[in-house]
Amino acid sequence: MDGEILIIGAAIVDVLARPVGADIFKTGSLPADEIRMSTGGDALNEATVLARLGKRVRLATVIGKDMAGRMLAEHCAAEGIILEDSCFCDDMDTGINIVLVEGNGERSFLTNPYGSLRRLSLSHIKMPFSPGTKILCFASIFVSPEIDTDGLCQIFKTAKEQGITVCADMTKCKNKETAEDLAPALAYVDYLFANADEAALITGMRHPEESAACLMRAGAANVIVKCGGDGCVVRSAEDSFAVPAVPGVRCIDTTGAGDSFAAGFLSALSEGRTLKECAEYANRCGALAVASVGATEWSESKIRKEQMRRK
Repeated sequence: MDGEILIIGAAIVDVLARPVGADIFKTGSLPADEIRMSTGGDALNEATVLARLGKRVRLATVIGKDMAGRMLAEHCAAEGIILEDSCFCDDMDTGINIVLVEGNGERSFLTNPYGSLRRLSLSHIKMPFSPGTKILCFASIFVSPEIDTDGLCQIFKTAKEQGITVCADMTKCKNKETAEDLAPALAYVDYLFANADEAALITGMRHPEESAACLMRAGAANVIVKCGGDGCVVRSAEDSFAVPAVPGVRCIDTTGAGDSFAAGFLSALSEGRTLKECAEYANRCGALAVASVGATEWSESKIRKEQMRRK
């Protein structure tokens, strides 16, 4: 398949501290083993991992013309991610998230609802898409409130008419949306990603296998439910199976793990791998992510080792 991969979604700055527990709110000051600033946001995380895996990546996002926005632009230039000038806006601040990571790797976020994180709209997405685009991934359904189901339909329908493979990830629904609410858009989706909690919320089902089946009935051609330390569950019209997690992984930080999972899947998909192979490689990328601090802080050596292992 190869070609260009277009990622649509958020690009922000993350300020991460670990380990941080509830005691910080009692003492007012607490030492942390690590405090760092890095790039973040679902779409930029996916794009960064894909670029480091040697893929040609274009990012459709929105950021402000401020210091944080310049940082993101410099990051994209350094990583070889194509970022169009139209993504810069004068009337908003670039999103900055505070990420508080607990000792067990779980994290909590402080976000600015008025920054660029929630401001992506159809006007920031250039359609029709570049003729070289082979895969489009909408990085997180429900992150951008200005893009509703009708907006998703417009994006996905345009992509399908151009012969582009459509993928979508999601976060937790915000207004009790259901799979049926998303059905018009899911009808265009070739590969849908969701973690177990997200899938349960939108389907009302208790088990990942049931959630996957429900999302398929709503229209998605293939559904991949991320189950953390239990790997993932995959369902298609032809098959249904579980892919176990990579054994022996020490979880340090779960920030961006789902984004790395999705990027790994997209990378393998772009190479024509089977559905099972895509899921297996996605699990490996997710495992590398949780073993490091930050959303995309895999070392270059780890990525090169992954590439060599797959040859």
